[in-house]
Amino acid sequence: MGRKGGRRHLKRKPAPKFWPIHRKEAVWTGKPKPGPHPISRCIPLTLLIRDMLGFAKTRKDVKAIVSQEKIKVDGKVQREILFPTGLMDVVSIPEAEKAYRVLPSEKGLFLHPIGKEEAEFKLCRIENKKVVKDGHVELNLHDGRNLLIRVEDPKKPKEDVYQTLNTLKMRVPDQEIVGYAKLAEGAPAMIVEGKNAGKYGKIVSVEERPGQKRRDSLVTIEDKNGNRFQTILDFVFVLGEAEPLISLPEAD
Repeated sequence: MGRKGGRRHLKRKPAPKFWPIHRKEAVWTGKPKPGPHPISRCIPLTLLIRDMLGFAKTRKDVKAIVSQEKIKVDGKVQREILFPTGLMDVVSIPEAEKAYRVLPSEKGLFLHPIGKEEAEFKLCRIENKKVVKDGHVELNLHDGRNLLIRVEDPKKPKEDVYQTLNTLKMRVPDQEIVGYAKLAEGAPAMIVEGKNAGKYGKIVSVEERPGQKRRDSLVTIEDKNGNRFQTILDFVFVLGEAEPLISLPEAD
């Protein structure tokens, strides 16, 4: 009888290149559990705690730390050592009084230290939206969340002010929307994929062409030093209206 479903194990060699592991030290590595981020764009909690933060030496140590409820992801205690952490997730260790936000770079994802106040919210990009029963609007976010926006009058949905590829500022873990940033010229944004991943600055222009998918539109971003980078709209993550809502690493 043939195999059904995907494999539950992962070898080190085909694992994402940005994972901080030695390819020839051992054969296997931990495969992330199904969750909010795909394997190609996430870091298993085990690697994050052991290899990136150095809070443990072995997987057994990681399991002990997690089982004692010392690690929170987006404000919630995380007990799964193979939980996939990804873009904009907030990882906090209350006992050590430390918090980090997962951000992109040219080499992949990395942890950016943040303060206690900033750890109380995260940014989520709207990937899709649809109208559901009774005219309410459902927003599908980049981290797998689905938010229901209730409207009083389906014929005139005044509450529906959200558009795809715009960004929500959400309080975690209660998922309350506390801010909203539109994708527009002059808005601060970060490139999250491609050869310019991790670069950020102001959106200079968005070139849309007839017959072209909106996500494939060419976007030009200029950093504070005057350097310009181009990418497609699908790789752009808006960070705020006039100034970034989050702290960012110093540009090279």
